[in-house]
Amino acid sequence: MKRRSFVQGAAAAVAAPVSATLASPPLPDVEMLTRVKRAMLSMQRASWEQGVAAQAFLELGDDEQVVLMAKEAALRQTKEGRLSVLYTDNGVTDPAASGEAVLRAARSTGDDDLKQAAERMAAYLLETAPRAADGTLYHTLNAPEIWVDSMYMAPPFLAAAGHHEEAVRQLDGMGQRLWNAERRLHSHRWHEGRQQFVTAKAWGVGNGWAMAGLARVVDAVPECLAPDRERLARRAKETLDGCLAHLRPDGLFHNVIDDPDTFVETNLSQMAAYTVFRGVRSGWLPRSYLPRALEMREAAHGKVDARGYVQGVCGAPFFDAPGRATEGQAFFLLMEAAHARLS
Repeated sequence: MKRRSFVQGAAAAVAAPVSATLASPPLPDVEMLTRVKRAMLSMQRASWEQGVAAQAFLELGDDEQVVLMAKEAALRQTKEGRLSVLYTDNGVTDPAASGEAVLRAARSTGDDDLKQAAERMAAYLLETAPRAADGTLYHTLNAPEIWVDSMYMAPPFLAAAGHHEEAVRQLDGMGQRLWNAERRLHSHRWHEGRQQFVTAKAWGVGNGWAMAGLARVVDAVPECLAPDRERLARRAKETLDGCLAHLRPDGLFHNVIDDPDTFVETNLSQMAAYTVFRGVRSGWLPRSYLPRALEMREAAHGKVDARGYVQGVCGAPFFDAPGRATEGQAFFLLMEAAHARLS
């Protein structure tokens, strides 16, 4: 694949903000946000966790923290270009989650090392990363598997770097394998070699990764790709609708969205609310989604403890029980940043 030119910076939202007139929980005070940030930064982080944490600071407008996290992501870049890699990390797409922060930091500082780090990450995804015959990226180095997580990790970075068509192709390829039209949900893991699912379950946080990744790419796609933008926006809305069909009265979801025997989980509510707030602001989602987004936001607020941990998320390090995790902290912050932009 021919390497395309590097474009710095993240794309701005494509539509003007709208005012939120619906009743909602009060904005968290500075102390609460500080606690959530501090708890997040205390956590040991893998490549995707570094990336989503940096993305939270990016969307909060904390450029200085973005620079600091980008420098660490670049420090731990592998020779082939993967960012934020700690020792045995075998992620193909996970390291790209730090890419947009590195882009932003390169632009704001003029640091050529950061610029080159972002270029190497993009080149890896475009040219040398393992992939299926149609070009869809694998999620890991050690198996020809396509995971729903990848929809958040790689396509938004590719779009932010100016590789809009490739970002769209990746979302299409991943969706072709993982999207279940009947359930209106994404399955978790597909094995390309065997042409079968490793797990067809509709993991809650996995669908959150999907809709949030779609939302970010939708906002980055230029007008010349309007049909692609509209198609991806429909997929984000369909995913959101599929999830909301299973929203509990308490504003939360089960870990496997359509399996009430699985544990109740916090982070999907944050991810879904984030998607709604972005979609309404950008104009591709109607305001009628706001009441349920505010309900989910309120439920998430109720899960923040005195130390700033967002409790009850699908928990690290094994993600098989409720607990706490970097992405649970990050999506609280992302949700709040997106909500603040509504007014």
